[in-house]
Amino acid sequence: MSSLTNKRIVLGVSGSIAAYKAPDIVRRLQDLGAEVRVILTQGGAQFITELSLQATSKN
Repeated sequence: MSSLTNKRIVLGVSGSIAAYKAPDIVRRLQDLGAEVRVILTQGGAQFITELSLQATSKN
């Protein structure tokens, strides 16, 4: 995968069991140089906490 340096990415996390993978996706994108912001829906909050996404994304 190519470098994502100086790229800004918005990751939407909705009500799916796959929401638990969001912190890993955020970390991988950051490792490639991207700045990641996360939007969490109410449905997504049933599977993962806002605090865990804040800590991972640093936003």
